[in-house]
Amino acid sequence: MQESDLIKAAQAGDIEAFHQLMNHYLPVVEKFAYQIGNELNDIEDVTQEVFIRVYRFLNQYSKAKFTTWLYQITLNVTRDLKRKNKRNKNKVEKMMNERVDYSEALNDSLLEDEEAQMLHIAIQKLNEKYKLPLILYYFHDKKYDEIADVLSLRLSTVKTRLKRAKDKLKDILMDNEEVIKDVRG
Repeated sequence: MQESDLIKAAQAGDIEAFHQLMNHYLPVVEKFAYQIGNELNDIEDVTQEVFIRVYRFLNQYSKAKFTTWLYQITLNVTRDLKRKNKRNKNKVEKMMNERVDYSEALNDSLLEDEEAQMLHIAIQKLNEKYKLPLILYYFHDKKYDEIADVLSLRLSTVKTRLKRAKDKLKDILMDNEEVIKDVRG
């Protein structure tokens, strides 16, 4: 079945159609939830809550792009989680106070993994208004207009935030002593 047919069937109460939709979009939701700052041990809970909300509000879905709606729900669930436990604020403050000892050598076999971890940690240091467009654009291949829809922003705002996000990310990576410390624990 095509996505639109699955959505219509699920809206009509077809549980199997809903399961097919869920199975198709589960990896997308998990990846996006992680990239926007959820802890690994929270991803399953966030994803479950996203699909509970999708199920509850599927009859209200009427937008042209299902993934846009899914990203918005994932973003709202993440924001709700952050407001509830405030744990990310403490983590960022702790990371900002740590310093690294540059005398440690990088292990060549771990360099690629460390670089990916450094990029992830650096992205997490960005303000949400810069982090979200960056993640959607580079990791989810969303176009400017799609990002504008997901985040309820004007197209010009999305473009500006992406440029600023890249500039800020470059600064963070250039001054990577905090990021290296976080990768090494």
